[in-house]
Amino acid sequence: MDSKHTAVLLTVIWSIVAVLPLFFGSTNFIMHILIMCLIWSVVASCWDLIMGFAGIFSFGQVAFFVIGSYASAIISAQFGIPPVFAVFIAGLVAGLLGVLVGIPCLKLKGAYIALVTFAVHMILEPVLKGDIGRTIGTGGSRGILTIEPMSIFGFTFSSSAPVPYFYLILFVAILCSAITWWVIRSRWGTAFLALKDAEEFATCLGVSAFKYKLMVFALTSFLTGMIGGFYAHYVGMLSTRMLGIDLFVTLMVILVIGGVGKFPGAIIGAFITITTNELLSPLGPYRPIILGAMVVVLVLLLPDGIIGLIQKIGMKKKGTVTSSI
Repeated sequence: MDSKHTAVLLTVIWSIVAVLPLFFGSTNFIMHILIMCLIWSVVASCWDLIMGFAGIFSFGQVAFFVIGSYASAIISAQFGIPPVFAVFIAGLVAGLLGVLVGIPCLKLKGAYIALVTFAVHMILEPVLKGDIGRTIGTGGSRGILTIEPMSIFGFTFSSSAPVPYFYLILFVAILCSAITWWVIRSRWGTAFLALKDAEEFATCLGVSAFKYKLMVFALTSFLTGMIGGFYAHYVGMLSTRMLGIDLFVTLMVILVIGGVGKFPGAIIGAFITITTNELLSPLGPYRPIILGAMVVVLVLLLPDGIIGLIQKIGMKKKGTVTSSI
C-alpha cells in the first residue's frame, strides 16, 4: 500500500475512533475496551515495525511494555515526578534497555534473536519479584497496588470517567502511528526493508546493519515503554501477571489479523482482537478456544491479514478499470 492510501486509511481509522465517545461515552465498559485497543495498537505497531519491516524476530515487546509500566509507576511515586513526565522517562528507560538488548542481538540472526529477546521476557518476572525488584519498589510478587493517576496542568484523569483519558491516549496513539508511518516512508524504512530482504547486498551498498537495527530496537522499545507508562497510570495497579503468555499471544493474534508488515494493519488488528477478547470474557475457559479458532480461520482465509485483503480488492478494482478502458 503506497503512502497516499496509507495516509487516507489512517485518517479514516482515527476519525472513526475519535467520534466513538459521542455514542459510547456514557458506557465505561465500552470506553475501557476502546482505551485498551488504543494502548495495544501502539504496542502491536511497534512490534510490527521491528519484525514485519525490519525483519528482526524480537519477542521482547511485552517485556519492554512491562518495564515502561513499572518504571513510570516507580519514578512518579519515589521521586515525586508528575506522571506526564514519568511516562516519557519510562520510555527512555525502556529504550535504553532495548539498546542494551539489541547490541548482542546484532551479532545473531533469525531464531537466535527470538530466543535472546524471549529470554529477557522470561527473566523479567523473577527479577521484579525478587530482592532487586523489592529494592527498587516493584512490590515483589504482590506488585504495585496504588499508582498515581495521570494529571496534566492540574487536571487529573480518572478511569471512572474515561472519556478524557480516551482522548489523551488517542492523541498518543495518533502521534505514535505518525512516527511509525514516517519511519516506514523515510530512508530508515528503506534501509529496514533492504536489510530484511537482502542484508548482504544492502551492506555492500553501504547500508549499516548495526546502525539501523539498533535504531529500530531503540525506537520501538521507547514507544512501547512510554505507552506502558500510560497504561500503568490508567489501571492504577501492576503485577507480574502481565508477563503471562496471554498478552504475548494476544499481540501475535493482532499482527496475524492485521497483517505482518502491513501497516496500519496492527491498528485494525488491535481493535478487532481486543474487542473480541473482552466481549468473550464471560465465556471463561471457552474464550481462548474461540479466539484460537477465529485465528485459524482468518489465517486460512486471509493469510496477509485485513490490509492484504484491502490491497487485493484495490488491485482487482484497478484491474477492472484498466481492462474496461
